Order: sequence, then structure tokens, then C-alpha cells
Amino acid sequence: MDEDLASFVKASIRSTWALELLLLMQKQQEQEFAAEELVRALRGSATLVSNCLAQLQNAGLLVADEAGNWRYAPASVALEELVDKLGRAYAERPLAVIDAILGSPDDRLKSFADAFRFPKKGD
Repeated sequence: MDEDLASFVKASIRSTWALELLLLMQKQQEQEFAAEELVRALRGSATLVSNCLAQLQNAGLLVADEAGNWRYAPASVALEELVDKLGRAYAERPLAVIDAILGSPDDRLKSFADAFRFPKKGD
């Protein structure tokens, strides 16, 4: 996975659920989805899907209308190209993409965990 795509994944895709949601909506980008439809399509909980929708909206990848329907709408051509590249990478090397998502822990969590590390002798 190239550096641009890895950076995009780390910044924008927090879970495999979000990845699946994004790619589902990208494939059907002319369609608007009610949140309940996405819950059924992903077989996830309403809370999980709601969190993924909010995260992807904040990343500039989705928009919601006044009725609460969602659609794929990247905020820029560059984001659209990164999502295309992500879809191809996931189709060709799904484990590499999943590793990139799961292998990028939140820095705050790492900092928190590091606070409980004992110093080695001589430190």
C-alpha cells in the first residue's frame, strides 16, 4: 500500500465496518440510503452504523440530507481517487488493507498505555 493511501486509511477509516460501509456506498453512489437500510446491509447495530456514518461524514466522504438519508459524496477529486484506490487495494489485498486499519492504533490510546509502563533499570 502506498504512503498516500496508508495515510488516508489511518486518518479516515477507523474500522473494517467503516471500510465496508464506505465501499458499499461508493459502489452504489447514485443511491441514497436510510440509516436503517445500512444497518440491514452491514448486519451491524444502529449505533455502530451511526458512528461509522458520522466518522465518514467528518472525513468528507459522505453527506446526509434533511430527511436523514445518506449518500457517497467525496468532498474533493483527491478523496474520490483515494477511495477508488482503496477499493482496488481491498479487492486485491484485503488483509493488507485490514492490517492498515487495525495496525494504526489511536495515538491517545498508545500514550495512555505508555503511561503505565515501568521504566527499565538505568532509565
